[in-house]
Amino acid sequence: MSRVHVAAAVIRGADGRVLIARRPLDRHQGGLWEFPGGKVEAGETVRDALSRELEEELGITVIEAQPLIQIRHDYPNKQVLLDVWEVGAFTGEPHGAEGQPLAWVLPRRLSEYEFPAANRPILAAACLPAEYLITPADLEPQALLAGVRAALDAGMRLIQLRAPGMFDATYRDLAVDVQGLCAGRAQLMLKGPLEWLGDFPAAGWHLSAEQLRRYASGGRPFPAQRWLAASCHSADELALAREMGVDFVTLSPVQPTLSHPEATPLGWEQATRLIEDCPYPVYLLGGLLPEQLERARDAGAQGLAGIRGFWPAIG
Repeated sequence: MSRVHVAAAVIRGADGRVLIARRPLDRHQGGLWEFPGGKVEAGETVRDALSRELEEELGITVIEAQPLIQIRHDYPNKQVLLDVWEVGAFTGEPHGAEGQPLAWVLPRRLSEYEFPAANRPILAAACLPAEYLITPADLEPQALLAGVRAALDAGMRLIQLRAPGMFDATYRDLAVDVQGLCAGRAQLMLKGPLEWLGDFPAAGWHLSAEQLRRYASGGRPFPAQRWLAASCHSADELALAREMGVDFVTLSPVQPTLSHPEATPLGWEQATRLIEDCPYPVYLLGGLLPEQLERARDAGAQGLAGIRGFWPAIG
């Protein structure tokens, strides 16, 4: 069975809402919502197919677009490759040129709509930013709080509170303070024993590779409405993340790092190959700088995760 190659678009309006369309009842997965797009024809580039489909379906002309995520999905009677691009600029007023209903939806409300199973990873990718800040491990609580405030003021929307050398009680107190700072401004991801989950209901959880290996066979430890991520360093760990049903992962180290000099770097070529089989967004991590974001996106990543490279300079 050949895999059907489909170009799909996450189209953002000026207010940040995302455009979705309802599939006709007489088509495969009819009646469900989807991200606009269509089949890539022989000899077409994905970018050209996307532009053509969006002009035919919505009456718009794409001005700016960049790769967001690729998803391979197998239905019982159909195999698809969804090549998803993010459309940041277009001309024209989107309308259902083929009679299909449209809706502009806040990213956080997308989960309230019913999509084909192959579209589900796109929901996460549409909600996640391109940068994931991980706090440095060697700072005192007040310095961490000051840095988080500065990062939030600079527009950071996804933050992991990582403090491996900190006593549990100190970390938990700090997590309460950081959760308050992030409320309504950014998604906070915490690290620690899963026994703490009930104490921080507004936070997502970022599993270590050790936790991933220990708990993956049991599936998600909480419902889909709460963010779950994991640290991965190999194809085996990426497979465990898929088994657990995570929303996104970090993949590291891409390049040599000062924090983990003993770790063998993946390199860009291997990281790109590993991302190809991931049915969830991937942040590349390790020895990378913010200016390498475009290269990460070209490799198929959601974006970059960083510690020192993203940590704000404070007075």
